[in-house]
Order: sequence, then C-alpha cells, then structure tokens
Amino acid sequence: MAKNTCDANGSTNERPETGGVSRRSFLGTTLAGGAALYAGGIASLYGSSGTPASPNTASFLEKSIPELQQLMSSGALSSLRLTLAYLDRIRTLNSRLHAVIQANPLAVAIAVQRDWERRHGHIRGPLHGIPVIVKDNVATADLMQTTAGSLALVGSRVPADSVVVNRLRAAGAVILGKANLSEWANFRGFAPFNGWSARGNFTRDPYLLDFDPCGSSSGSAVAAATNLCAATVGTETDGSVVCPSGNNLVVGLKPTVGLISQDGIIPIAHSQDTAGPMCRTVTDVAIMLNVLKSPFGEVIGHQLPSDYTTFLQRGTLNGARIGMDTRYFTEDYGGEPDLVAVAKQGIAAMQSLGATIVPTDTGDPFADDFKFYNDELLVLLFEFKGQIAQYLSTLSHTSRRTLADLIAFNIAHCPQEMKYFGQEIFEMAQATSGDLTDPAYVAARAANLAFARGGIDGALQTGNLDAIVAPTYSFASSPAAVAGYPDISIPVGLTPEGKPAGLWMYAGFLEEPTLLGLAYDLEQEIHPRSQPQMLGMVPPEPPDAGICSGPPRPLTGRTRLPYHFGTGKPLPH
Repeated sequence: MAKNTCDANGSTNERPETGGVSRRSFLGTTLAGGAALYAGGIASLYGSSGTPASPNTASFLEKSIPELQQLMSSGALSSLRLTLAYLDRIRTLNSRLHAVIQANPLAVAIAVQRDWERRHGHIRGPLHGIPVIVKDNVATADLMQTTAGSLALVGSRVPADSVVVNRLRAAGAVILGKANLSEWANFRGFAPFNGWSARGNFTRDPYLLDFDPCGSSSGSAVAAATNLCAATVGTETDGSVVCPSGNNLVVGLKPTVGLISQDGIIPIAHSQDTAGPMCRTVTDVAIMLNVLKSPFGEVIGHQLPSDYTTFLQRGTLNGARIGMDTRYFTEDYGGEPDLVAVAKQGIAAMQSLGATIVPTDTGDPFADDFKFYNDELLVLLFEFKGQIAQYLSTLSHTSRRTLADLIAFNIAHCPQEMKYFGQEIFEMAQATSGDLTDPAYVAARAANLAFARGGIDGALQTGNLDAIVAPTYSFASSPAAVAGYPDISIPVGLTPEGKPAGLWMYAGFLEEPTLLGLAYDLEQEIHPRSQPQMLGMVPPEPPDAGICSGPPRPLTGRTRLPYHFGTGKPLPH
C-alpha cells in the first residue's frame, strides 16, 4: 500500500507505507527542521507576544517582484516573514472577499526552505521565495485540493503538479494557496453572476463590493489587487483572465494559446484554454510569463524571447499605431459608459505619448443571428465533453469519470451545488457526440477561427496597426480568445463611483512582446495602481432558483448562451 508524502516543494510523491513518512509527520518535521536551519531558530519567527512576527506592512505591500527580491537579497526581508504576512492578510480579509479558496498548509515550511537555500547561495530562479496563488483549476500535487470550485472533486487526487505549478516551483515560488473562481470556470450553467463556487462562496470586488468581480479567475484578480500574495495565475477560455483583471484594476495577460502548457489544468477546450499571469504591474506579468512559458502546439518551432522584460521600455508608444475597436465602445457591444470614459482617458494618454489612434473594425459578432458566438459555444461543448473525461481519468480517490457523472453528482447534491443556478451548459455538452471529427464541430471551428483571426489580422494589416484596444468589461474578449491571440488588460483608473476600468489590448499570434511594451509605457505614464478601499456594501444573497424543489429539469432546445461568455452580461435577443 502506498501513502502520499511531500517533497521539498510541497509536492506529493508515492512512498511505501513501511518506513515512509506520513503527511502529518512530514509537515511537522519539515517545519521544525526548516525553522532550525533558519537563522535564530524557531523563536525568531515570533514576537514577544508569541504571535508570528511579520514585517511592517508598508515594507512589502506594494512592492513588485524585483523589489521583493532586492529586499530578500539584502536581508531586510525573508520569504518566511513575507509568507506569514500574506497569510495574515488572508486571515484578515478573506472572510469578506472570498478570494482564496484554500491556503497551502505547507507554505510556511516551503518559505523556510527557500530562505535556507538563499542563505547558502542557492537561488532557484526569478521567483525564489515569492508567494504566488494559483487558480483552483490548476493542479497541485500537495495537501491542497484541485476542484474548479466544485464539491464533485473534493477528496480527489491529481497525479502530479500541473506544468504551470512545476515551473513556478522550479523558479523558487512559494505556492501560497488556491484562488476561488466561478465554478467549473463558468462552464456549468447559466449563472446570473460571476465569482461563485460551491467550495469558495462569492468572491467580492475589493474596490466596490457590489461591483461584478467578473470571472472566471475572480479570486486570482482579487488576491492580486488586495495584496494577498505577490502574484497570481488565472486561466482563460474567453475573458476569464482579462475581465476580472479589468474589474479589479490589475494587469492580466491572456497569452497566445500554446505559449503556456495546458497539462494539469482542468479543461474546457484545448482550442482556447490557457493559463496567464495576473499581477499588480506589467513588470511582474513579464517576469511571470518568463517562468510560465512552456510552449506546445502551434507555438512549437517559433523563436520565443528569452526574457520578456527586455521589451519593457519607455517610448514604446511613440510612433505606435493603435487601432480603436469602435464597436466595443458602445453599449450594444458591452461598453459601459462610465468604464468607457475611463478607457478613453487611457487612449488620450497613449496619444500624448506619441501614439496614433486609428478607428478599426474586427468584425460584427452579432451578424447572422450571432453565428460567431453560436459557433464558439458549439466548439467548446464538443471539446469539453471529451477533455473533461480525459482529465477525470487521471484522478485517484474519486469515482467520477465522465461528464455524466458530474451531472449526476450535482443532481444528488442539488442544495449545495444548484441553489442559485443549474447545469445547462453541462447538459448541452453531454448532448453532443464529443466527436471532434463530427462535421458540425469541424464546420463551427473553421468558421469561428476564420472570423476571429481574419478580423484581427485584417484590421492589423489594413490599418498598419501595432495593436488594437477596447474597453474592459465589454464583449471584446471573444475575438482574441477564439483566435488564440494574446490579450492584455491594462488598468487605467477608477470611475467616480469607484469601479475599476481600463483597456484590453490585443494583437496577432505571439505578439506578447508588443503588448507588454505598449502596456508598460502607458502604465509608467499614468501610474494607475491604487489600493482597494472596499467601498459600498456586500450585496444580498441571490434568490433561490427553485431548481432543487422538484424533479430534475433537463435542458431542451437551447442553441446558444443567453449571455456573453467572456463577461456573463446578457446578449441582445
């Protein structure tokens, strides 16, 4: 019989029970032994009151990754003290914000080890000792769960760290915890809100508590915005990195699909899924991208930068030609007047830095009775059915192996899982063949890709553009998502009411260097970062949807989503 234990990174490994080390004893011996190695011993971690010592908040709260590294290199700060301070902020703030679904019980032990390594001249990489939170659909083979926020996967075990987490650990990061999310990455049912999961409750926007935090990487964005960690990782299929980043005033990069490995991430669809960094600054996003880069698919064979931070230079906007995707600045296409006004301030700042703003058009997604969105949904439904079964087959300690099993679980646990909304998307996916040679799937994917890539590439070429911008929280996330092209959310500021707002900027295949450079120049000019003040009131609990009061009601006749997949906002009828 085998028993899971953990290595020095906090990852689990199978070891024989006889002569092995249990999880409980590992945690105790690692923490105690690591603390003994830490200068001053375990007593130095505590103040005279017996509570964990932590640095003055001002000494680290708004520091970038390079600044934190400088403090740790100088001895003014340690990974342990930084980790304890972040954990203390999580304990203080998370009961209201629900950004973190689970803290890592081994985070302190890992931080102790990183400090010991630093003292002995061993620096693993650019994130050495830096506490990072990852979304709860990114597998960690440690003492934490990987559930996509669903009770259906509680207790299951992943076979290994995801590639994303493996690279973070190799770079020296302390995996601090898992971020809450819109359950199943907003791909279960017709949710009337973002940021809720059965495991994690409602994530709240820390700037304005009743403002939509957006999703599905709600917790990742809120954790970064509220300084619950140094950096976070989210995932996106359509809008799930850029939308919560925009609505929480952080920088979020949805990279080219294929630049970051999908292995070990609970899937929706391989054609659009990608992880992406979500941080307080463009610099930190570039550093995280350096670490997360793990190419596959179309990206293989392309020359990639060795260091994305080299593109962060002032003057990048001078002479740049920026397309303004005018459709998305209107209310019909999701543009909200107060957010658009702030976005236009960002555009004016780009002009003041020497950029030429050119009106452009990447195509009308409402044309032909919403064919673009209908095709996107069909593609995702087909891919999800097969891919979720493949993912579930890798798990141990669970009997759930297919989408049908998940549907049955939700019915059996309806009061916990479906009090507020159902599982219509699950049912729509289950109704497909899941066969990716099906002519309906093949035609939808081809048409979808032609529209999205043709629209963006055509606009870039026709206008001789470097990039295209649209306002945050609009319907503009979809073309870049379907195309598999990079999209970055750039903070600009707050509305008079206190809503975060900014710009989404997208470009062609593997144009991350261009987007990072332009975003950095704008950021350094306007300094958009402000700490959240948690204004307003937490909204009341949504009404019970009444799903659990009668027999199951299977979906029939639905052909498209009633809302925009990227934002969750209603689409016109």
